[in-house]
Amino acid sequence: MNGSYNYYRFLQGDEDGLVEIIREYKDGLIFYLNTFTNDIFVAEELAMDTFVKIGIKKLKNKKYASFKTWLYTIGKNIAIDYLRKNSKKNIPLDDKNIFSESILETVLKDERKIIIHKAMNNLKMEYKQVLWLAYFEKFSNKEISIIMKKKVHNVETLLYRAKKSLKKELEMEEYFYENL
Repeated sequence: MNGSYNYYRFLQGDEDGLVEIIREYKDGLIFYLNTFTNDIFVAEELAMDTFVKIGIKKLKNKKYASFKTWLYTIGKNIAIDYLRKNSKKNIPLDDKNIFSESILETVLKDERKIIIHKAMNNLKMEYKQVLWLAYFEKFSNKEISIIMKKKVHNVETLLYRAKKSLKKELEMEEYFYENL
């Protein structure tokens, strides 16, 4: 179903609308938020905070291209707030274990994607984000620009550089990915 339709249902008093939204977007949002936190359990909490926020405050989706873009923008803002509040705790932004083997095997099952995810762990956070949004969440460059608060041209440049860095990481691991 459509996220906007389900949110509209929820705003009209149908609690199942929010349940459908969580069911449809939970996993992707968690993995996206994990690019900020490098801790899947914290990312799960932040995803739930995102759903609570849209559930309690009953926010209006006015200016975004799609419901998913709007939802991910709210999630990103919650993650940034979390990082600001917890910066004194030295959150490791370069942790090598962003995705555990069991989660990748369960969710992705494709060995090539696992290798790519591992290589992505070595990239700058901004590169991980743009790659995740473009290739795993299938957002358009315009939607990514809204989520990341960048101009479309900057997203295109960032995506180009991120792919180039990922390709270099894969080559260092002696894995050549022909589609990058």
